[in-house]
Amino acid sequence: MKAKARKSIPRRTLTAVELEMMNIIWRLGPCTVSQVRDALRPERELAYTSISTIVRILEQKGFVTSEKAGRGHAYSAAIAKQDYQALSLEHLVKKVFDAAPSLLVQRLLDSDSLTEDELARIRAILRNKGG
Repeated sequence: MKAKARKSIPRRTLTAVELEMMNIIWRLGPCTVSQVRDALRPERELAYTSISTIVRILEQKGFVTSEKAGRGHAYSAAIAKQDYQALSLEHLVKKVFDAAPSLLVQRLLDSDSLTEDELARIRAILRNKGG
């Protein structure tokens, strides 16, 4: 089976439900709609047709590719999760933090949810980055 050619990296962010499906596809790798449905949280009941529609929208938007697999299709991520994280962060910094990454970092550091371990990891990242 030959995969369709990958499109350029999408420049838009995903809706909450699209991101939920992408997280499953990133975790599973190439998968069918049935496998995505099986991987949803137990309390998250979505119909097969709803999941199929969402995955096809993701394909139209360039986030997944498909290839024929038996009577159905197998879907694969067309964008790496790290690339989407970078895109989302760029969008967040521009739209919410007035294009100032330092404001994002300051808000993160002001958060009460950071543990000492996480702060230590952030310090190590900054040291390795030269900061």
